[in-house]
Amino acid sequence: MKSKVILIYAVLGAIALVMLFPLFWLVSTSFKSPTEDIFQFPPRFLPIQPTLDNFIKVWQTNPFGTYLFNSTLVAFLTVGLNLLFCSLAAYPLARLDFKGKDIIFTSIVSTIMIPFQIVMIPLYILTVQLGLRNSYLGIIFPGIASAFGIFLLRQAFQGVPKELEEAARIDGCSELGIWWFVMLPAIRPALVTLAIFVFIGSWSDFLWPLIVVDRPEYYTLPLGVATLAGTFVLDWRLIAAGSVISIAPILLLFLIVQRYIVPTETGSGVKG
Repeated sequence: MKSKVILIYAVLGAIALVMLFPLFWLVSTSFKSPTEDIFQFPPRFLPIQPTLDNFIKVWQTNPFGTYLFNSTLVAFLTVGLNLLFCSLAAYPLARLDFKGKDIIFTSIVSTIMIPFQIVMIPLYILTVQLGLRNSYLGIIFPGIASAFGIFLLRQAFQGVPKELEEAARIDGCSELGIWWFVMLPAIRPALVTLAIFVFIGSWSDFLWPLIVVDRPEYYTLPLGVATLAGTFVLDWRLIAAGSVISIAPILLLFLIVQRYIVPTETGSGVKG
């Protein structure tokens, strides 16, 4: 039994090492000085003379402050609107009875199988016709709702005990009030999970901003990091520093909100 546990931990440790090695190498490269050969063999994993000059040069040469602000604004707006619209769509699909509910839900979920590249051109044409090109709203436009978010929240709503909903309805609460005061607090872990997925997707999105934005003042961090390749003629230390700047907020966000991703005890307080 003990050997089996050791084997499991060894396999999990090996998988974690393979997954984290590129991130470790990226961070290590960003701190290496120009005198160090980052392509030497055997590779040197830790910098001999750690320096912050790469970060300083990247920040001073390119408007990374603007890129960081744009990415933060776009990500938070996308998360807020996505949670709002997905929860509003998922609640009636989970708790209300009306004709055609299953057909509507099946139609929504089936769109998950459609690649983004197929709907990209119609979305771009619609964005241009609405006058949203080169704007923050144009960047967040495809992410204000998602079939995955509706599916996830619908499943979470279905897990909330009906007794809570019935008690609120007896107290005279409206359907909108039940959604806001009862259902949303009950599915907080699902909301946090969806928020993390949406935030990461919005923060790291490169293709859509590249298509809908051509003015540097609206560039997000992925576009800003891509411009480093031309600015510094493929100096991988500076590109690594820019990449670290772009992924650090995601890691920080996960460390802050991961404690909320736990099962709720809503059902345990209600006896059937």
